[in-house]
Amino acid sequence: MDRPPPSDLAPALAETRAAATAAEAATLLAVVRTLAAEAHPGGGRSVELDSSLERDLGLDSLSRAELLLRLERAFGVGLPERALAEAETPRDLLRGLQRITPSAPAGAGSEPLAAPPSVTPAPSSVVAAPAASSTLLAVLDWHAERHPERRHLLFLDGERGAEELTYAALHARAGAVATALLRRGLEPGAAVALMLPSGLDYFACFLGVQRAGGVPVPLYPPARRSQIEDHLRRQAGILRNARVRLLLAAPEVRALARLLVPLAPDLRAVVTPAELAAGPTRDADDGVAALPPIGGQQIAFLQYTSGSTGNPKGVVLTHANLLANLRAVGKAVHLCGDDVVVSWLPLYHDMGLIGAWMGSLYFGMPLVLMSPLSFLARPVRWLQALSSHQGTIAAAPNFAYALCVKKVAEDELAGLDLGCWRVAMNGAEPVSPAVLDAFAARFAPCGFRRQALMPVYGLAESSLALAFPPVGRGPRVDAVARQPLQRDGRALPVDDDEAGPQDEAADVLRLVSAGHAIPDHEVRIVDDAGRELPERHQGRLQFRGPSATSGYFRNAEATAQLLVAGGEEPSGGGWLDSGDLAYVADGEVFITGRRKDVVIRAGRNIHPQELEEAVGALPGVRKGCVAVFAAGGEEGTERLVVMAEVRPGGEEGDAMALRRRIGELTSDLAGAAPDDVLLVPPGSVPKTSSGKLRRAAARQLYEQGALAGSGRRHVAWQLLRLALAGAGGRATRAARRAGEIAWATWAWLLLALLAPLAWAAVLVLPGRGNRRRATRLASRLLLRGSGVPLRVAGLERLPPGPCVVASNHQSYVDGFLLSALLPPRFAFVVKNELAKSALTRLPLARLGALFVDRLDAEKGTADARRAADAVAAG
Repeated sequence: MDRPPPSDLAPALAETRAAATAAEAATLLAVVRTLAAEAHPGGGRSVELDSSLERDLGLDSLSRAELLLRLERAFGVGLPERALAEAETPRDLLRGLQRITPSAPAGAGSEPLAAPPSVTPAPSSVVAAPAASSTLLAVLDWHAERHPERRHLLFLDGERGAEELTYAALHARAGAVATALLRRGLEPGAAVALMLPSGLDYFACFLGVQRAGGVPVPLYPPARRSQIEDHLRRQAGILRNARVRLLLAAPEVRALARLLVPLAPDLRAVVTPAELAAGPTRDADDGVAALPPIGGQQIAFLQYTSGSTGNPKGVVLTHANLLANLRAVGKAVHLCGDDVVVSWLPLYHDMGLIGAWMGSLYFGMPLVLMSPLSFLARPVRWLQALSSHQGTIAAAPNFAYALCVKKVAEDELAGLDLGCWRVAMNGAEPVSPAVLDAFAARFAPCGFRRQALMPVYGLAESSLALAFPPVGRGPRVDAVARQPLQRDGRALPVDDDEAGPQDEAADVLRLVSAGHAIPDHEVRIVDDAGRELPERHQGRLQFRGPSATSGYFRNAEATAQLLVAGGEEPSGGGWLDSGDLAYVADGEVFITGRRKDVVIRAGRNIHPQELEEAVGALPGVRKGCVAVFAAGGEEGTERLVVMAEVRPGGEEGDAMALRRRIGELTSDLAGAAPDDVLLVPPGSVPKTSSGKLRRAAARQLYEQGALAGSGRRHVAWQLLRLALAGAGGRATRAARRAGEIAWATWAWLLLALLAPLAWAAVLVLPGRGNRRRATRLASRLLLRGSGVPLRVAGLERLPPGPCVVASNHQSYVDGFLLSALLPPRFAFVVKNELAKSALTRLPLARLGALFVDRLDAEKGTADARRAADAVAAG
């Protein structure tokens, strides 16, 4: 047993511990200081234990990933991945380091997530996908029936090791979730939000919601604590628009998610997957409701695109839409069960959810999955997983390929075998030719082939994919003259080989082809009047095909802007507007930018992306944290604004020089000087869940004058504001609940008064007609007294002779309503269980009710004949 040290040794031990802590703190601060100086040369601000990594030191998520790697090498330990998201200050990192016992040599951070078990060989039966299946649930049933023990998914968890999920296990877990949801009273078509991290629970919950007849709504968990208020308000807007009834949240974000309840009127509860399985259930007369049938035209899920808080756009995607897209992608990429997919993409994003997971599910391809944090913390792990599991298919945004080039060390290339990687898709954000070149060159020694690179184009409104280049060709880059494209929208080719660095920066744009429309889909380029344009003329990209959405959920205005030229029949019929600008050359699509983001100055169309990238490369500016947009000016004119995040604390002269350099660069690339250059602190530029710039939100902040200090909002203050914002919602709910209780109390009192009177009248009155009139009167009095309006239509259609009236869903309420509505000549057929009590048997018999047996087939047949005879006798 451990004993406390003698009292005379305690001061010495305390002094030793303090010295060790001071030494660790000094080492940690030295690492942080070095990285901050590299990220922002000449920043001039001191680094303290309580400095904010993001706000004060300007270290974004990618820089923090680099910081974790350096700390692991400096201390010889492996930090948990959650430190990447949770640590706000160097002191937080110090506490994390002190909780870890050194057990690994320096550089251990680059080790794989887990010892990679071999992938289950793909049996020949999997090569043919379930082509006849009409829903994702039918796809799962197909696989679970034919090869239940085949591995569907292997999740590489940084802390718990590898977790496997077979088709049989996924089928069973999804069924259990569905049953739990039905016990909680989930209604058909009701929305259920998922705020869950990557992991096995996510897939069981997603399919379980579908199996129960609900509609999954993926949400992304909070990421940047400095913008927690903005994040939760955006999620609240989605919850309101989708009318979400239940939110399934991870345990670590459950407390934050509960702040959404008062902000979303339809949201009833926030539960974790474990609480869902073990939580309260709804009592039902006949047990849990049966699983409802699901058809191909039912909504499979709502994919919310990036938008403002007040106007969220939920793309309606049916099972038929998704399966059509997956089948088209399969044809374009030649997918089969022999492929192996490796992904770190988040599951709240369509590329990760539909492309990686649903594609793997449909084609029976084993999926090796890791969390986004695992990749951001150590990008080499993605490549190691591809190498270890012989991955053939993987996709990622452009920044991920750039990150691998920059962050994978030379010594980490040893042992990597990327020769099996046959399709490396690059999409979801603008594709950089320079990044493609750099990635191909860097990993060629590992067997990676440039021909595997596949820049692709897609959008949520087309389920996922829309245009793919030929497999195995490699990227095609088109060099065009900048001025004609900006001025006239003409993509005039130039000889890229003859353009030097200066000429390329000023006069040449290099754009990457997205290929042709996927099978069974079409694209076209039109002008503002809807006229189709010839090749090499920039215009609006429109598309159609069986993957196309029918519109946005409960957003008629946005849907009207989406559907064009016969768009009332989008699925394979009318054209839809992508919102993107593009041109076609040799039949292939080249995306030039978002139409809503284009700034028109002096007759030129200025695309923000290129300028943002160039400004982000300037010393002192945070790369990837620059927004270029048009803001309202005097007399309706547009102002060209460049907003750039910089590390605070520099000299005023440095800021002036940086503004001047940004102005010069803007003039060179856009042909016009900016009207305003705004240097803002870290965390000020709004972004989406996937890291894309929210230019419209940046413009709104700028025009409202809300940018001063926008990166300095304390988390506690943000949470307090959210709680206060929800106070009104809680008060409204409380008032509504009180009204419901008051009404229910009054209705039950009326029932308690009228029921005995009606019961007695039925027993004493002579003649069935009189007895039925008494129950009819009592039923109508109860409805009127409780304030329930009663409107009847169609009674005149009842034939005068014998007939049968059937309600579409029998319950006790149906009998009560029919008693109030129907003429007194009608009798009721009731279940035989009601004859077991004199309290119900006597009045029902006096009313002429026919008791039938529901459980005994032979007795039920005799009862049915007796009922038919009674009808015939009138």
